[in-house]
Amino acid sequence: MAAIEKTARRAMESDRITSVMTTTPSQQTRAPLHRRDFLKLVGAGALLFPMVASLGLPVSQSSAGKSAGSAVQGLEKVGVQKPNIILILADDVGLGNLGCTGGPFKTPHLDALAAGGLRFSTCYAMPQCSPSRCVVLTGRYPFRTGLLGNHGYESVDPKREVMIPGVMKKAGYVTASVGKWHVGPLGPGGWGFDEHFLFPGSGLYWRDKKPQSKYYHVNGQQHDLPEGQYLPDLMHEFLAGFLAKHKEQPFFIYYPMAHIHGTIVRTPESKPGADEKQLYTDNLEYMDKLVGKLMAELDRLGLREKTLVLFSGDNGTSGGYSKMATVNGRLLNGHKLKLLEGGSRVPLLCNWPGVTPAGKTLNDLVDFSDFLATFADLGGAPLPAGVKFDGHSFAPQLRGEKGTPRDWIFVQLGGKWYVRDQGFKLNESGELFDMSEAPFAEKPATNAAAKAKLQAVLAQLNPAASAHDKAGDTGQKRKASAGDEE
Repeated sequence: MAAIEKTARRAMESDRITSVMTTTPSQQTRAPLHRRDFLKLVGAGALLFPMVASLGLPVSQSSAGKSAGSAVQGLEKVGVQKPNIILILADDVGLGNLGCTGGPFKTPHLDALAAGGLRFSTCYAMPQCSPSRCVVLTGRYPFRTGLLGNHGYESVDPKREVMIPGVMKKAGYVTASVGKWHVGPLGPGGWGFDEHFLFPGSGLYWRDKKPQSKYYHVNGQQHDLPEGQYLPDLMHEFLAGFLAKHKEQPFFIYYPMAHIHGTIVRTPESKPGADEKQLYTDNLEYMDKLVGKLMAELDRLGLREKTLVLFSGDNGTSGGYSKMATVNGRLLNGHKLKLLEGGSRVPLLCNWPGVTPAGKTLNDLVDFSDFLATFADLGGAPLPAGVKFDGHSFAPQLRGEKGTPRDWIFVQLGGKWYVRDQGFKLNESGELFDMSEAPFAEKPATNAAAKAKLQAVLAQLNPAASAHDKAGDTGQKRKASAGDEE
């Protein structure tokens, strides 16, 4: 045990931990142990809790109960480094938009992220922008926050809600938001982000005759967008500057990218005369290029192996482009704004060199409420008391452990919702569907046991009784407009 305690104090000083005792003290034989294996050893429990107790360190509890990550939180007090965390949230990017998830587009940098890390094949967002982003940042379902669609931002009460930066800062993290917002009555700074970059709207990436295209905001200050400057490139420059400034501190970055929400406009690499389909492809490829530039910047600063990078999409592919975004040549069932697989099932790539298993795909269910719980677990951040969080930490899976995957996920848009497990889906009308052919089809089903199980989940959640339903539905019942696609 003494050898393990000594190793814990030296952990993360380099990529490999090289002095864990593997035989009797008299033999003094030592073997190399990789960082991921060390974390798995710590998370296993048999060695963990006696060690933590012997060091006088507390073992905390997460919203899902006692987790292996709690031990790492304690060990950080004796020198085990917290990971930097970057969450990249692309706009309107579904399963059919990435090469590594079966799409027809060229995304080599994202494919490399998947090949070198962990991919969750069943991750669920809400089927529209604002509720998805709110669930990510608060760890709470729409019926709890009141943000049920792209309207009713005032329902998200800062006195009642806490977002990821407010949680992570208590664990010593510096935080930034870079890109789109559309969450709640306050901007990123009002919710606790230390630094933030905001663009004026989707498709406004070049200075033109539209008044909104002429400026952007950094830390609350308005800046002019120069003629010929591509706004997503400025977002990357801000991001690179933040990394350089805070490379000696643990950081959390929320990077809601501009791509690939409409209006689809040219990129710096688009050829003159390109049609809409080509411009759509250009935007996906430029999105991928920006992810590659971010990885290169982390490498240049010596931060890559200290940083967990996650990539996902805020909802499925927009309806106008969903026929292009096939998976292995097949159309998905539904698209953005639909409570179907194509509306909410999104990619989730997780890459932390030396920790996440390389090239592994997991079928564990994940939904967007899980990010806050996972990041708090990894960073050793206590969750605020008196707040009902819906997330389950998937930190153990990131370390290559089995973990305790959630049994079901919940999706909501306006006054409609469903709960889904690995085999079946039950909606707010009591209709049961067989999901064995998902994400390409769902079939009406009659299975009493499956229905009873999912009915019990909905009864426990009770979304229909939320005090926020009426406020959140006001924006859902008017006629849809182009702005609803945000």
